[in-house]
Amino acid sequence: MEIEKQKIVDYLLNHEKSKGKAAFFLALGFVSTEWEILAQALKAQASTGRISGEIHSPYGTRHTVDGPLETPDGRCPLPLIRSVWIEEPSSPRWRFVTAYPLERRNYD
Repeated sequence: MEIEKQKIVDYLLNHEKSKGKAAFFLALGFVSTEWEILAQALKAQASTGRISGEIHSPYGTRHTVDGPLETPDGRCPLPLIRSVWIEEPSSPRWRFVTAYPLERRNYD
């Protein structure tokens, strides 16, 4: 699984580009100076979560994964997120696209 630093720092944790997502992830204790912590948590979520959707296209297969996200603040219950990944035809590795909060009622 592959996550670019820019996706975390310049997108998920940036209030100017993704206000709601940034507020969500920052409130969980993630910070841009330690972006690798969020990247590792997203990879773990994708590995242990359940695939809720797959869409095939000429650009690759888009995987949607629902599940809990480990947080730096150790909250319980763990928040649920939906992460989106693409598996491009030229590479077997999943590349991170986005993530956002998932309501518990949409998961159970």
